[in-house]
Amino acid sequence: MPTSPSTDAASLTSRRPTLSGTEIVDHLVPPRQFRNATFDSYRPDPDYPSQQAALDAVRRFASVWTPSRSSLFGRRRRNEELPGIYFDGGFGVGKTHLLAALWHSAPGRKYFGTFIEYTALVGALGYSATVDLLRGATLLCIDEFELDDPGDTRLMARLLGDLANSGTRLAATSNTPPNALGDGRFAAVDFLREIDSLAARFTIIRIDGLDYRRRALDGHAVSVSDVEFANAMEEIAGPVTIDDFESVVHHLSTVHPSRYTKFVEGLAGVGFRNVTVLHSQTDALRFVAFVDRLYDARVRVIATGIPLDQVFPDDMLAGGFRKKYLRAASRLMSLTSQEQD
Repeated sequence: MPTSPSTDAASLTSRRPTLSGTEIVDHLVPPRQFRNATFDSYRPDPDYPSQQAALDAVRRFASVWTPSRSSLFGRRRRNEELPGIYFDGGFGVGKTHLLAALWHSAPGRKYFGTFIEYTALVGALGYSATVDLLRGATLLCIDEFELDDPGDTRLMARLLGDLANSGTRLAATSNTPPNALGDGRFAAVDFLREIDSLAARFTIIRIDGLDYRRRALDGHAVSVSDVEFANAMEEIAGPVTIDDFESVVHHLSTVHPSRYTKFVEGLAGVGFRNVTVLHSQTDALRFVAFVDRLYDARVRVIATGIPLDQVFPDDMLAGGFRKKYLRAASRLMSLTSQEQD
């Protein structure tokens, strides 16, 4: 039965999740919407040939795990395949789908997590224990590789280097604005520079295209009236929470972003009342991390106030975190729409 927001709805601000190293490891699998992702289920946009080229490239990368009975020449080509692959391009072009499909194709022990989950794992277990835990994995996938925090970036570069030296294959993505006149290529350059000696081990795969979430959605994230809010929350089948937007933003500051996954665990929907513009970049970045977890869990979002994709003011969109805010805006358009897949 739907949960009535007037009587039974809980509050996100009452949740104070904790997350142990063991629980972080348990979450190192693809998000729910990519649970069944395969190479065959990826649909390249024919208007952007780089998408088909990316699919072909990742299939070649995965071929090391499916040895052919063909000639010595075929074996030599597989041996020449670099042990790392990096997907460079705009958000919404299928990079995470291909990364998840690659994870599903790999045999043995393997891990799939966001950049922030791996840095949180090091924080929970310590560097040496994390290396010992992950060493020997067939594949390590890093979604949304971050280049914003120099300390964390260097930590991840060191971690990837130690794992690559032990034979683990690596795959990573990061987001850049779609169709941004070459901006995406700078992400690849930055990535290669930050990982130093690891750079020569990565094949760079450029993926152009339109954000698939915007192909079916126009305008802004959906904002509703107070009456529509109550009705929409009652129609959601499953647990929901209802909070004032500003109280959620404040509460996010009390919990490390690595724990946001547990914030949304088990929820079918969240309601935000009185959405307003964010004025603190720190608050905005925390909210981006929270939106990512909402999106991973496919949690429906209902909101009043300004459309959620407009919470990031122009000065933030013009700054160094532009790509993160645009990605979050795209995801909020999807989460507030009835057209979620």
